[in-house]
Amino acid sequence: MDAVRPTWRRLTERPEADVVIVGGGINGLATFRDLAMQGVDVVLVERGDFVSGASAASSHMIHGGVRYLENGEFRLVHEAVVERNSLLRIAPHYVRPLRTTIPIFSTFSGILSAPLRFLRHGGGAPKERGAVLIKVGLVIYDSFSRGGGRVPRHTFHGRRRSREILPELNPDVRYTASYWDASIHDPERLALDVLHDARAAGGEKARAVNYAGVVAARDGGVLIRDEESGEEVVVSARVVVNATGPWTDLTNELFGAPTQFMGGTKGSHIVVDNPRLLAATAGREIFFEHSDGRIVLVYPLKDRVLIGTTDLEHDMHDPIVCTDAEVDYFIELVRHVFPDVPVEREQIVYRFSGVRPLPGHGDIAPGFVSRDYRIERADLPGSAGRTRTLSLVGGKWTTFRALAEHLSDRVLGELGASRRRSTAGVPIGGGTDFPTSPRRRAEWVERHAGAVPAVRVQELLARYGTRATEVIDAIAADTTDAPLASAPAYSSAELRHLAAAEDVRHLADLLLRRTSLAFTGGAIAAAEEIAGVVAPVLGWDDERTTDEVAAGIAAVRAAEPSDGADARRDAAATAAS
Repeated sequence: MDAVRPTWRRLTERPEADVVIVGGGINGLATFRDLAMQGVDVVLVERGDFVSGASAASSHMIHGGVRYLENGEFRLVHEAVVERNSLLRIAPHYVRPLRTTIPIFSTFSGILSAPLRFLRHGGGAPKERGAVLIKVGLVIYDSFSRGGGRVPRHTFHGRRRSREILPELNPDVRYTASYWDASIHDPERLALDVLHDARAAGGEKARAVNYAGVVAARDGGVLIRDEESGEEVVVSARVVVNATGPWTDLTNELFGAPTQFMGGTKGSHIVVDNPRLLAATAGREIFFEHSDGRIVLVYPLKDRVLIGTTDLEHDMHDPIVCTDAEVDYFIELVRHVFPDVPVEREQIVYRFSGVRPLPGHGDIAPGFVSRDYRIERADLPGSAGRTRTLSLVGGKWTTFRALAEHLSDRVLGELGASRRRSTAGVPIGGGTDFPTSPRRRAEWVERHAGAVPAVRVQELLARYGTRATEVIDAIAADTTDAPLASAPAYSSAELRHLAAAEDVRHLADLLLRRTSLAFTGGAIAAAEEIAGVVAPVLGWDDERTTDEVAAGIAAVRAAEPSDGADARRDAAATAAS
């Protein structure tokens, strides 16, 4: 392994570009991909790992935003529905249709209060939305899918039929409404596919470096520091894009141009291993209004259940953790719809928390803050007007492609360049030629099985889409490949390939973002074994490997409040492995 990593070396050898993008979340990465496809010389830097900030704390939904209709955000809902339908086509390996069911406790509630809530931006006491109001909303929502819709229209059921479908449902539920959105099974991996495609499209003109943070505006450019070595370099550019999400104001402060664009709210989730609750959902997302008016969800995913989310004001200088009070809230909200299904703290296998990159909103209630986005333009301090900054305010997972296209068009305008092609309809990563029917999947597996057994090939196709061919080749070439004792669904050659090919710098990168081990609750038990497997690839000695295990476990537990019980539980899990 090189003493200086290749991605950083390429940056220091040619410290200039047309565009520097600061922030490696999904919107920064998507803009990087779009500009690379236009032939723009573009650099992306991310202080931590790629897709490790707000983009790593999503509700795993690709949705049109039915609840945004109440806010009057019709443009956003239309764009989101179009993008949802598109992602089902261009990223079918990770984005799949999701039946969503709303339990409804009343018929007419909310009809009079909904207009007032809209006019007051959510002010006043919460009032439950009844069947009539939800029906109207879903009819409007369905209308946005006309002409190219990829999901069925909504259905309504009364109490008896609802209980037949969901036997554990609260008997006080009078109706259920079911509609279709989409789920994103592996958000981090989809983002890494976007990064992969950007580099493939741009070649040497598309450079991306993780663990490289902005320090300041300097000499008409951006001073960037390698967060591992401490080395610094000034990179000059004609346009600097600030895509740091909820940290946008803090990044502009580093540039010497303080702003007050942002007003993000914290959203937390827990993941539980609860077979009874998993069965109670009947394979669908349960999406409903809790007693405090907050829209929440109970969502089956990867044989676990995701429960969320909160919407709390947050100061970006403070730690971002899922508090014990939020956990209590999640357990209580499950009782609201499945009162006889117990959920215990001991069943929590993972918790995570992030801050939505929302605009500043004053006295507007968090649930009524716009989820739309805008772009703010300024001059980079010290550049004598030669370098523009474009700060992205807002944005969400569902609309990342359309947002990136809009932002890229603004960048192209600043450069005096024209768009060569649209990203609309362009497959992403392992979604290229992905076999979407059982017959075609079987044919794909048969073609690629051989040195790697068909059952394993099928697993890899589900995990990586058609980019599984890269992993299959790596496994076939590694005679020492074997399943991990602590995580048999993964193998040693597979993880060595990820470590070598996907910008992995730390064990946490593998546990949290290159695999699903943290989400499913297997990361801590597997940490030591995985570190030993990838240490030779990453050039770690025994001391570094030990340090990475400790840091990796701490990263998995980062969203939890610190206490002695956590440390004791981590030690017990590691010993058990």
